[in-house]
Amino acid sequence: MDRREPKKRISERALTVWKLYGWINAAILSLIAIAVITLSIIFNWSFWFIAGAVVIPIINIVLFVYVFPTLKWRRWRYEVREEEIELQHGIFIVKRTLVPMVRVQHVDTEQGPILRKYRLATISISTAATVHQIPALDIDEADSLRDSISALARVAEDDV
Repeated sequence: MDRREPKKRISERALTVWKLYGWINAAILSLIAIAVITLSIIFNWSFWFIAGAVVIPIINIVLFVYVFPTLKWRRWRYEVREEEIELQHGIFIVKRTLVPMVRVQHVDTEQGPILRKYRLATISISTAATVHQIPALDIDEADSLRDSISALARVAEDDV
C-alpha cells in the first residue's frame, strides 16, 4: 500500500479566511488590552500590565494572521481512496489519519457566513467514535466530495 503524503490540498482561499479569523481574534484581544491599559492608568498598576497589553496583541497578530495560517495551509492535505480517507494536518506536530470507508456513517458539508462569502465549505466525516473534518474546500468540490465519500461508504458497507 502506498504511504506517500496525500496529494489533494484545500483551497488557497482558506488562507484569506484563516487570516480574517486571526484579525477578528486580534480585534477582540485589542479591546481587552485597551481595557487593561485604561485600568492600569486609573488604578496606577505596574508598568508591566501596560507593556503586556501592548506586546501580547502584537504577537497575536504576527502569529495568527501571518505565520500560522500559512503553515496550516501548507500542511493540510487529504486524499479519498476507495477504501479509506487520508487526512494530514498540523502546524508543529503533523498528524496523519486514515478513516476506513466501512467506518463512515455520514458526511456533511458545513458553511458559516465567512466561508459562504468566500465560496468555501467544510466537510465533516462522522464515524461511530469521532468526526473528522476537511476544512475550506471550494463549495463545488465539497459537494462533489461529500457525494463521492457517501457513495464509497455505501459500497464499502455493502461489501462487509
